[in-house]
Amino acid sequence: MSSGGNCTEFATDSIGIPPLCHDHRPTFPHHLDQSPVRRCDGTQRTKQDDPTPGAVRQNTRKTQQLTPAIDLARRDATLRLAFISAVVALVAVFAAVGSTIPLFNIYRAEEGFTNADISLTVVAYSAATLSTLLVLGRLSNHVGRRPTAIASLGLLVLGCLLLLKVHDVGILIAGRLLMGLGAGLASSSLTAYIVDAAPARPTWLASVASSQTVMLGLAVGAIASGAFVQFGPWPRDLIYLVVIGLLLLSAALVAISPETVPPTPGGWQSLHPRVRIPVRARHLLPVAAAVFLATWATGAFYQAFVPALIADQLRTSSSLVLGLVFAAYMGPSALGAPLGGRLSPAAAERVGMIAFLAGWIGLITAITTGALPLFIAATIIAGAAQGIAISAATRGLLFGSTLSDRAPTFAVVYLLSYSSATVPSLISARLSNVYSLPQIALGYGGLAFLATLFTVAAARNPHTQHGELHRMAERDSR
Repeated sequence: MSSGGNCTEFATDSIGIPPLCHDHRPTFPHHLDQSPVRRCDGTQRTKQDDPTPGAVRQNTRKTQQLTPAIDLARRDATLRLAFISAVVALVAVFAAVGSTIPLFNIYRAEEGFTNADISLTVVAYSAATLSTLLVLGRLSNHVGRRPTAIASLGLLVLGCLLLLKVHDVGILIAGRLLMGLGAGLASSSLTAYIVDAAPARPTWLASVASSQTVMLGLAVGAIASGAFVQFGPWPRDLIYLVVIGLLLLSAALVAISPETVPPTPGGWQSLHPRVRIPVRARHLLPVAAAVFLATWATGAFYQAFVPALIADQLRTSSSLVLGLVFAAYMGPSALGAPLGGRLSPAAAERVGMIAFLAGWIGLITAITTGALPLFIAATIIAGAAQGIAISAATRGLLFGSTLSDRAPTFAVVYLLSYSSATVPSLISARLSNVYSLPQIALGYGGLAFLATLFTVAAARNPHTQHGELHRMAERDSR
């Protein structure tokens, strides 16, 4: 074989036709077969002087027709791998986050950590997650989903490695801080990766997988951790070793998956947070802030104080029960979006917050009477209700938004949500040295009461066209 000019010449084929130039293979549709094709000797030939048997030409045409279908099937297969990898990775991330909760009582008993210490770990996690979401939330749009996702998984692995050696509250706070950084980076990159790679059918799969996988991961992590602590060997370490293995497996899956976003300029500019609510949605912000404050503060309460409440007030030391209680709050919230979606945003906010307050009344009653079954039932009610209220508030803020509005609006949602978890945790950490756990719980219940009153009185629907507003009113009256 020799080469000459821009062509690569091959041995003459068996029927004596000079070969086609390698870099000029015909790619035309089959109905243009008579177009001239250049030989490497500079001459041209057309379909008329091609002695190739008709059957061979027919097979060639079929192959050309099949090629796009084969390429599409391969693309679907690789995107399916990306989708599965992203879902597994996001479950692993939040399983790691949830795995720490059932261990808090062990740290209190064996290391002498106080309720204030545990509350500070919640502050560290929430502040780190918020900072990462605001600063790095759009980074994957420029450097790609895979590198950002793998970096987030690496931060979670480092956090778990630190938590293998918890003998000082500083190590616990540092480990939770790393988890917060990793969770924040994963919340933006992996959820976007899921949406990018999700199959077109069913149409609801992308939104459900990206939004509810977080709750699934938290619930799985808390329940698995409680079971390992209560029944497995190495109660302080086994869950972290398992989670590290799951995180490394997830990183390997992401590494072999296709990239859905090619690198683009603007990475440094993306680090500047954009926090803005469109003018048409600003009248909804006060009620949304009240909803986020009450619900996210309660989520922080479950992380910081419920472990101690379960042990001290409800008189059970079972780590599995603790994991189940935490999962009972996080899991039912996934039902909130479809339940609240049947109502207008304002109606769903009112219904959600009234049910949320009912859940809190049940929680305080259970704490006062020491009734664990009532506490779990009230937890499930509060969890489902928070899902209704949060999804309705977010839906209202995003109603009629343009593509350019969504990122700044979500930044506002993140800012309000994680601030609502952080600030009450800081305050309650200081107050826990003065007030008892039932009194702290009563304070959180009072916050839920005030937020519910304000929501019922002030909830409004988004500004809409008259026809859409009429349809919302009709839907509420059914």
